[in-house]
Amino acid sequence: MGNRFRGGRNPQPRRAPPSPAYRDRADTTESFPLDFTAVEENMDNFMTQVKNLAQSLYPCSAQKLDYDMKLHLLENTSVTCNDGSPSGYYLKESRGSRRWLIFLEGGWYCFNKENCDTRYETMRRLMSSSKWPQTKTGTGILSPLPEENPHWWNANMVFIPYCSSDVWSGASPKTDQNSYAFMGSLIIQEVVKDLLSKGLDNAKVLLLAGSSAGGTGVLLNVDRVADLLEGLGHTAIQVRGLSDSGWFLDNKQYHCTDCVDNVSCSPTETIRRGIKYWGSVVPEECRLTHEGEEWNCFFGYRVFPSIKSPVFVVQWLFDEAQLTVDNIQLTGQPVQEGQWRYIQNLGIELRNTLKDVPAMFAPACLSHEVITRNYWIDVQVKGTSLPRALHCWDRSLHDSNRNNKAPPKGCPMHLIDSCPWPHCNPTCPTIRDQFTGQEMNVIQFLMHMGFDVQKMAQQQGMDPAKLLGMLSSGS
Repeated sequence: MGNRFRGGRNPQPRRAPPSPAYRDRADTTESFPLDFTAVEENMDNFMTQVKNLAQSLYPCSAQKLDYDMKLHLLENTSVTCNDGSPSGYYLKESRGSRRWLIFLEGGWYCFNKENCDTRYETMRRLMSSSKWPQTKTGTGILSPLPEENPHWWNANMVFIPYCSSDVWSGASPKTDQNSYAFMGSLIIQEVVKDLLSKGLDNAKVLLLAGSSAGGTGVLLNVDRVADLLEGLGHTAIQVRGLSDSGWFLDNKQYHCTDCVDNVSCSPTETIRRGIKYWGSVVPEECRLTHEGEEWNCFFGYRVFPSIKSPVFVVQWLFDEAQLTVDNIQLTGQPVQEGQWRYIQNLGIELRNTLKDVPAMFAPACLSHEVITRNYWIDVQVKGTSLPRALHCWDRSLHDSNRNNKAPPKGCPMHLIDSCPWPHCNPTCPTIRDQFTGQEMNVIQFLMHMGFDVQKMAQQQGMDPAKLLGMLSSGS
């Protein structure tokens, strides 16, 4: 959803994957039965050693490395994409690791025949597997490179493409009456079952992650995955969730419009219509709390109290997709004072809904999605990066499983920016002017949005020059 202003901060150059000519020669794959999960308490020191080793071995082993995830279509062909084509997943195995990361892709949704027909014409990849490529390269938290993914690079990586248009919630097949299948929830269950024969049965940790609609999908499905594995007798696998940019608010729009598509409808109205159309499944405890109004369970702060599995929430305080559905347009004309107040209030509201979430990362940036971006390691809140916060969360869960309830010292995992406007955090992703493509600094961006430095300084009771200085430094 939404790619309006982002450019990414100084992305590190990625090491090029080996050429296909090299890959063809790698017909035998060595397997090293190392269990990287056994050293979580001393992970930083261990990671340094592993990185040094990996870098020293890299030139002589390049022809053996295969960076890509490979496409597998589901064995159960009755669980399909919207158009009835088989669903599937991309997998990159890491035989030495007992950690598995399953990622749910995002990409809005459609909620009636008309806008699903339009979506099928314009975004078929999100409704059909017919044109999916055979391989996919992981980025961000799915990257196999330690410099881009310091703590999860060695996990077994699974990417589930989004082809159900139902926020991963549906359970209804295509029939003569229904032009489309909506089976997002069932696709996740089938992928997990398929993976059990590929090594997941021996997993120690399964992290169900997702961005945007996939982030909301994590909140809706993480306990169902845990229950499925438990029901199949795999009680030793610890199931956790990582929800990125999927914590939406059911707030009042800046101005109301007729509900004709995703963008003009209020968030509550699209979901209300969607869950009927999709035949959605929501977490049982949340369903009982909101009987007859199950749409509530698609909003993070309403469903979170009923989730039993540990979940880490990543959310930009000024989420582009949220602002879009709230009818705040940040292009062209400077933002009016009423819109500016609305944007600041959104940050306050979001902060309030996150304050009781024990593990989370919420920078004051205007953006959308982060965990699969190559700059995800650059963004910080109060001096801590997102990979570091996730590592602290991992450690705290590892320690609590060993009955050590105290969180690791000097290892924060509840991180939320306190500065009050978009991009007041200097590590936010780069903003680009939508028309010129030029990078903007914070002051240029705020002026572009109609920000009045004199007036804001007056409101804060300070000298305008001092305020400008603070803005420049991001304090």
